[in-house]
Amino acid sequence: MADNPFDAETVHEIFKLVWRRKTQDRERGESTDDLQNEAVGGASKKRRRPTTANANALKLSCELLRIFVAAEAVQRAAIIAEAEGLEKVEATHLERVLPQLLLDF
Repeated sequence: MADNPFDAETVHEIFKLVWRRKTQDRERGESTDDLQNEAVGGASKKRRRPTTANANALKLSCELLRIFVAAEAVQRAAIIAEAEGLEKVEATHLERVLPQLLLDF
């Protein structure tokens, strides 16, 4: 397998950021839900465990991200080639989609 251009540590930091934001959103939403839960069944607060990803999960995530970005680039280049009436995607088509692809990801 070729070297993956996506750094596992960077992907892990992105995951942690998303997990942290989801936890904050959940906590903001739970403040009103807790009152409803207590009135309904006296539910206790859940014990929160930190969310983590092991090394294999990070490697797989990097590989899936690499495949997704490559497929997206080819798809966008194919749309441009088709708009030009061509049946083959050429390097120039890929070059034209790269700036927008970089902004999207």
